[in-house]
Amino acid sequence: MLRALCLGLALFLSGPASAAEGLDGKGLSFFWALPFIGLLLCIATGPVLFHRLWEHNYGKIAALWAALTVLPLIAFKGAGVAFEAVLHTMLLEYMSFIILLFALFTVAGGILITGNLRGTPAVNTGLLAIGTVLASIVGTTGASMILIRPLIRANDDRRTNVHVVIFFIFLVSNIGGSLTPLGDPPLFLGFLRGVDFFWTTTHLFTETLLVAGFLLVLFYAWDTVIHRREDSLPHPKDPTPDRAIKIFGKANFLLLGAIIAAILVSASWKPGIRIAFPGGEIELQNLLRDIVLVVIALISLKITPGPVRAGNEFGWGPILEVAKLFAGIFICMIPVLAMLKAGKAGAFGPLVALVSNPDGSPNNIAYFWLTGILSSFLDNAPTYLVFFELAGGDPKTLMGPMALTLAAISSGAVFMGANSYIGNAPNFMVYAIAKDMKVKMPSFFGFILWSGGILVPVFILVTLVFFR
Repeated sequence: MLRALCLGLALFLSGPASAAEGLDGKGLSFFWALPFIGLLLCIATGPVLFHRLWEHNYGKIAALWAALTVLPLIAFKGAGVAFEAVLHTMLLEYMSFIILLFALFTVAGGILITGNLRGTPAVNTGLLAIGTVLASIVGTTGASMILIRPLIRANDDRRTNVHVVIFFIFLVSNIGGSLTPLGDPPLFLGFLRGVDFFWTTTHLFTETLLVAGFLLVLFYAWDTVIHRREDSLPHPKDPTPDRAIKIFGKANFLLLGAIIAAILVSASWKPGIRIAFPGGEIELQNLLRDIVLVVIALISLKITPGPVRAGNEFGWGPILEVAKLFAGIFICMIPVLAMLKAGKAGAFGPLVALVSNPDGSPNNIAYFWLTGILSSFLDNAPTYLVFFELAGGDPKTLMGPMALTLAAISSGAVFMGANSYIGNAPNFMVYAIAKDMKVKMPSFFGFILWSGGILVPVFILVTLVFFR
């Protein structure tokens, strides 16, 4: 619905004069990437170094970096080229991306789990396992929102509970979302670029099973040691005594199923109808899918009782922040992606060479680690797109002869988004909720020490087993 309105406006404002050739990345220097780098650095440092300024002005900061991309495009490449490039990016990529997040965020926010369990090692491990599976069905954001408060309440009478939240971020907010495009934003961007819906399910299953299985076993052993040690010590007073578990807003589970059905239908139904606009074409099935997703979200808002959303402390702040920041990111990425499409003839030629072996074949270890390292400190969705383009950007080739390369890019982006609070959108959300519920969470760099000590050895194992 929202994208249909934007499309109609674009067609109304456009005329014959707006037609122009696509943006050629061969003629762009590295300086065109500076707004993109600047925005990502602000996202990485703003919440930590200048929290108050960032909290009140992140939308304006994102808009400023976007303007520093668009205005030079207009000045040096012409208004027609700039207009087409922005429309192409916003209508074909950004709108679908943010509409899916909006639908999952809204529907998952209408599911409330009340009551309390005893946070034993078995219960905690079980909740983490459930959340890991759920993340690929309702997204890492949805799974995190549904389960983080019940998990913290189950452990709020323990002397040590920070490790429970940290492993939750590892598993539920990141690694669990690796099996479908619904799970994590980078995989949905891959789906929008033409990667089959179930490709990640079949090609990342073994990698995900290894990483998730290893972390769950490690957590159970770790939590068992801590729990036994705590048994001989006085416990804090339990602020949330044990009560039976109840689930409210159950109709939203049906709506989650409707979201999945809409995605699957859009992937299989190909009527061959395209709506042209300056800068590209929108396929009918994708337009209808996004309209259906918006309608599903509105139905959720209509049928979910207010107290259910209040119990989840549901608010629009997180999705508005993501919408504003990613609008800036997608615009700032326009010249970056154009340069990457130029391959070795573009400004990123040295980076292209770094991920290629001397014989020209892809270096899958480099793809895994470079995608992962950048996903740790930048946002993993645009990072995925960068390396997707570096690998050629052709989904049929990447799903076929270069399947291992696409697996390396996908797993690097999803797995290593867990390395810092800013690697994936739910990480910082969980951090904020945990602090509000009196969990003594580590600082930004303290969390990196946790992830470096626990996750990096696991990722080395993944490299040796799958990408060597």
